[in-house]
Amino acid sequence: MSRAVVSLTTGMEDAGKVTVALLVAVGAAESGRSTLMFLTKEAVRLATDHFATGVACEGYPAIPDLMKRIEAAGGELLVCPICFNARRLDESALAGHARLGGTVPLWEWIGDGATTFSH
Repeated sequence: MSRAVVSLTTGMEDAGKVTVALLVAVGAAESGRSTLMFLTKEAVRLATDHFATGVACEGYPAIPDLMKRIEAAGGELLVCPICFNARRLDESALAGHARLGGTVPLWEWIGDGATTFSH
């Protein structure tokens, strides 16, 4: 089975970029690819319950709906622990399909290869 990794560094300060990254991940997961979003910098906040809210702009899908679709399709969120802890976030608030993990777990997940996207 093919794999897809979507790396995202931006949080809700750029909801349009978040939406595009989520759409790429949804497309991969819903087409049957093993899908992982690697969240760093401000994007780590998206992995916490009830943070990813709203719509980037008129005509865009709602961000919470995209997050639900990724989870429903089996997509995972790998959250940079350095970025997460630097923001003093609570690990118990992580969404069900999110876990803390840095570059070593990322490379272990990729294994022999994956299609990657960076936002």
